[in-house]
Amino acid sequence: MLEYKKDILSEKDMQRALTRIAHEILEKNNGLEDLAIIGIRTRGVPLARRIADKIGEIEGEEVADGILDITLYRDDLTTVAQQPIVHQTEIPFDITDKKVVLVDDVLYTGRTVRAALDALVDLGRPNVIQLAILIDRGHRELPIRPDFVGKNLPTSTGEVVEVKLKEVDGEDIVVLKEYTD
Repeated sequence: MLEYKKDILSEKDMQRALTRIAHEILEKNNGLEDLAIIGIRTRGVPLARRIADKIGEIEGEEVADGILDITLYRDDLTTVAQQPIVHQTEIPFDITDKKVVLVDDVLYTGRTVRAALDALVDLGRPNVIQLAILIDRGHRELPIRPDFVGKNLPTSTGEVVEVKLKEVDGEDIVVLKEYTD
């Protein structure tokens, strides 16, 4: 059973982290030219939209953004569900030669990001792919490292990081839970 352990990020903490990530993305990429922000379904999508909106506020113009569905690229597809639900990838622009920033909520083993990289490369050949993560909890199984991190949170394998977002869950909060007997 999962039990609440402690709060990690409040709504304000999350806003600050996403604002910082937006500034870091702009700084690393020298502005908006050829920049695209792409969220990994499910919670990466609203986070990507928020980062894109923040970049738009800072720069005074919109940044290209999109939605990436990785369902068919997962290496654990058979363990997820008998009939996994495949959603649509919505990237209304060519990613070739773009500076693509993939966005997700939690980085753990790296397998989701690996699947996202496979899905993205099937759509074109970006100039560079960067990774923005709200929470990096460690325990990588693949050699994947984020470029932009909201919060580094060392965890044990018996803990679960739960990200809730208004667009999906009705509230903005990140909590740590723990498996108990």
